[in-house]
Amino acid sequence: MEQQSLLSEMEFVPVYATTGQRFVNYLIDVIIFNIIAGFVKDIFSIGANMFNVYNSYSILLTNLFISYMIFVVLYFLFEIGLKGRTIGKYVSGTKAVNIDGSEMDAKTVLIRSLCRIVPFEPFSAFGGHPWHDTWSKTCVIDIKKTDTRI
Repeated sequence: MEQQSLLSEMEFVPVYATTGQRFVNYLIDVIIFNIIAGFVKDIFSIGANMFNVYNSYSILLTNLFISYMIFVVLYFLFEIGLKGRTIGKYVSGTKAVNIDGSEMDAKTVLIRSLCRIVPFEPFSAFGGHPWHDTWSKTCVIDIKKTDTRI
């Protein structure tokens, strides 16, 4: 009984994912998302051709908008459905959690997902903690090395 109360009083001490693990996450996720986005954009292009929409500027903007929305929606769906994980995080053995170690709620996951479309956001990872972690008050942990009982 006393041991359990000590565990509940302990602070969450994460073992953060390494830069290498995060880079693997990013590469795998971007490849998967680009494949899915390619299919969706092809469907929209077929529709644009059917309706004789040949304005290349509007098609470019539509494709850009579709890409961003697919990126946000897929990250959101993966991290909600897989409880803080994406395919890349499964491969590298990592997981996104709140900074206190608790599971993220839908609002937090949405904030993380939206932050990813900020220009130059991927480069923020070179500073230690990417903006999508900082702004959403989350972190990515190595689940094999972090005590998640707390």
